[in-house]
Amino acid sequence: MDIWSQLIQGFVTAGTPVNLLWAFVGCALGTAVGVLPGIGPATAVAMLLPITAKVDATASMIFFAGIYYGAMYGGSTTSILLNTPGETSSMVTAMEGNKMAKSGRAGAALATAAIGSFVAGTIATIVVTLFAPVVAEFAVKLGPPEYFMLMLLAFTTVSAVLGQSTLRGLTSLFVGLAVGLIGLDQITGQARYTGGVPELLDGIEIVLVAVGLFAVAEALHAVLFEGKIVESENKMSRVTMTRDDWRRSIPAWLRGTAIGAPFGCIPAGGTEIPTFLSYAAEKKLAKEADRAEFGRKGAIEGVAGPEAANNATVTTALIPLLTLGIPVSNTTAIMLGAFQNYGIQPGPQLFSSSAALVWALIASLYIGNVMLLVLNLPLVGFWVKLLKVPKPQLYAGILIFATVGAYGMRQSAFDLFLLYAIGVIGLIMRRFNFPTAPVVVGMILGPLAEAQLRNAMSIGEGSPMVFLQRPMSLTLLFIVLSVLILPRVVSWWQGRKAAARAV
Repeated sequence: MDIWSQLIQGFVTAGTPVNLLWAFVGCALGTAVGVLPGIGPATAVAMLLPITAKVDATASMIFFAGIYYGAMYGGSTTSILLNTPGETSSMVTAMEGNKMAKSGRAGAALATAAIGSFVAGTIATIVVTLFAPVVAEFAVKLGPPEYFMLMLLAFTTVSAVLGQSTLRGLTSLFVGLAVGLIGLDQITGQARYTGGVPELLDGIEIVLVAVGLFAVAEALHAVLFEGKIVESENKMSRVTMTRDDWRRSIPAWLRGTAIGAPFGCIPAGGTEIPTFLSYAAEKKLAKEADRAEFGRKGAIEGVAGPEAANNATVTTALIPLLTLGIPVSNTTAIMLGAFQNYGIQPGPQLFSSSAALVWALIASLYIGNVMLLVLNLPLVGFWVKLLKVPKPQLYAGILIFATVGAYGMRQSAFDLFLLYAIGVIGLIMRRFNFPTAPVVVGMILGPLAEAQLRNAMSIGEGSPMVFLQRPMSLTLLFIVLSVLILPRVVSWWQGRKAAARAV
């Protein structure tokens, strides 16, 4: 009961008019940040850090939290309508959501994204409330071998599920892994694959690649092949979800939440792994008739599941921040800095030393989720009206949007040339049916996987047996092999049975 009394006290604190105002402003600003590519919640929170000198600690942390998870809501909007991911975590949403928009189901896609975010965020907040210390204690036991195997699982799942063939998926993945190696080596500090270009020493921005492959390639494809595109694109129909949409979305929301919640507790690559795993799960579990919509008309499960996984991960990422003082993303790292600006050190003692602040922050998560739902659902109809914009103006707007976002990240003209070069590569990949999402996954997780592999091999003194000696690592290795082998065994068995029946 102690938890519940503290939570009620947290609601009393978070429910004051001033704190409610800060929560609302944070949620609204977070939604706007999510919509705009290239800014991101980390940048927004970093720019607003100076307010910690003037604003009460509780109010400012509620404000930053609003920006943090509000961005996850907003990131889906441009992904669905314009195929322009505001955040890398919205890439999966863009894959199916944009196809839904083109077939006249933009309203349903936006609605399932908003409601799925609310459901996942609320359930994940309950997890934070009840299980923060327990989950964090488990997460801290995972070491480099387990993290590497998690990333290997993400690689294999993404490659096997996306695209028309595993080979094309793997090819795209290896392109992403190669691009992820550009820049300074994490351990030796040596420049790798920069070609003597100083701008490449810091590597290539992930958001830049995502926007280039998705948004710029989309616009270029429309310009070059305008006459060949069936004029069913960007038609507008109803802005609400049908009974069938609800039937398909509810299980996807729950599965996405179950996949995403554990990942928030571990520094294993942010929201990208759970969103792709959720997409893979939905594609595998969908009924035959529904599965045919994936990659064609757009499957609502492919929006609902990943969006839920994304928000669940974002919310539970607060567990290691609050209980261990370990940030698992750029944004939580900056929030850690905000805590320290107030002389507060997150860790095991935080729930006793600053109980009022912590429980007010947790209570604000519940309030913020309701605020974001109220903010986003009425706007569905407004956002869908964007699809009425004539296609030349629409695609010109996408290019302007992408260009401003890309330049705003580092104020570098080199990034603009790079953006359009990546856009041309994305166009070529699209024409030859190579999936683009594995490129970004390889970029994001490649450097992390490399670092964890090196650490794991150091622990094993150079022996790969370290991956077989730890139960969790061995289990994950078994799952990876199952993902690669089982579909082929099943296919072979079904072919054999069909041949036997024919005889």
